[in-house]
Formats: sequence, C-alpha cells, structure tokens
Amino acid sequence: MVLPRVLEATIVLLRHGESTLIAEGRFQGRLDPPLTPLGERQAARAAARLAEPATAPTLPLAPTSPVAVVHSSLQRAARTAELAAEALTHARRDAIAVRSDPRLAELGQGRWEGRTRAEILAADGAGLAAWRRTPLTSNAPEGERVVDAAERVRTALVDVLAELGRAGTANGLTRAAREGSAVAGYPGSPRWSTAPWTLLVGHDGIFKIVLLELLGLPLERFWVFPFALCGISIVEFRDGEAVLRAHNLSEHVADLGPGATSGEPPGRL
Repeated sequence: MVLPRVLEATIVLLRHGESTLIAEGRFQGRLDPPLTPLGERQAARAAARLAEPATAPTLPLAPTSPVAVVHSSLQRAARTAELAAEALTHARRDAIAVRSDPRLAELGQGRWEGRTRAEILAADGAGLAAWRRTPLTSNAPEGERVVDAAERVRTALVDVLAELGRAGTANGLTRAAREGSAVAGYPGSPRWSTAPWTLLVGHDGIFKIVLLELLGLPLERFWVFPFALCGISIVEFRDGEAVLRAHNLSEHVADLGPGATSGEPPGRL
C-alpha cells in the first residue's frame, strides 16, 4: 500500500489473549469464542505494559493517550481491547476512543474452523500443506483468500493512517521540527515521545498482512512474522516511511505458564 507522504506517528499491534478454542487446539478463523481465564490475565498484563511504556524494558511509545483503540469485531479481540483501554484511561486519566472495525476480523478458515490440526490433517492434509507452502493460491475449503483479506485490511489501514495524520498535523509534527540523526543510538537521535499513536487489537493472520502492507513486503511472505498471544509490535512512521521498532514482545506474559504466549498447538496452525 502507499503510505501518506508526510506522517509522524506510531501504530501498535496487540494480538488478543488465549480463547477457549485456542486452549482446545482448534482453528478459529471467524468463529467467536471468548477469552479463557488465562486469556484475561494475558490481556490485563499487556494492558498494564502499554499503560506504562517507560517501565523497563521501555517501549518506543509516547506516554500519552492513543488517538484511538481500534479492534476486530470478534469478542476475543474486543475484550482484550477493552482491558487495554481501561488501563490506558486509568493511567492517563483521559477519555480514549474505542471502536470496532470488522475489517480487522480474522481470516475466515471455512471448513477448518472448529477442528484440531490432527482432524484437518486426517481429512485434508494436502490442503493444509498447500496452505503452508503457497498461502496466496491455497486456502481452507470455503475459506477466505489472503489476497481478499488484504483488500479489506488496506482500507482499514488507510483510515487509521489518515486519522493519525490529522492528529500529527494538529500537534505540529513535521520533519523541520526535528534535529539530529535519524539512526537510533547516535547523539542527537530524535525522540519520538510526542508522536500520536493508535492501538490495533486483532489476530495473528490479519496482523501478518498488516505488517507486510505497512513495510511494503510481498504477501507471499505471509508466514514470516509470528504473533504471540498478547504480543506487542510497534511500527513508527517517519516522513511517510514505516520502521519496525519492536516485534512480538511478550515478556509481560511469559511467566503465566507453558505455552501462554504461542497460541498455536505443536506444528503451527
């Protein structure tokens, strides 16, 4: 996708917590299970992490309220977003806009939804293998194609970026206002503490597409980015260029038990 030519902002990606179907090792897709008690704890930990970005290890994120919290319409993401918004509101003492966007709902997995990996291997092993090898030309029976999901994701991102651009303009953020090296670690390297940011709460499959689109990478690389349960990824925009500042941070939930972050049974769903 084409990014705005002038943009100083940040997008934070937060995957939802564990759901009841994940706990059972089942494909979810567009099915709408709730979070498990573990998922609730994961979401609360992630919410606290985002609310206090200066706590070590620090996050490259402004200690301000987000422009918005935008979440998938599925309840596992909606509940995770709700907890994040509550923590941010408490920390900032500021009203935060929270909205659902169905364009961020997970990839539809058709007849694989609700089934375990073992069940799918037994019934459609060749189809599952093809999905792993060639995700742009293979998909679950009656499922959604990656290229079609990418179309809806792009329209959602265009709206999010436009909103961030308006917020940045209102704050007077321009390249001319910054000095020093653009490379982190050098003396005078810029601090991005005033850049407006938006939190997106969604799903592994959709966030794979989001990162590929923002970073200008081909959709054929669909499998390259993993997303842990309640993992945090941060993308900055500097003069319209996307920079991946952090990816899949999950130390805030690592002590909640074995497998608490992966969200995938052995063999990768």
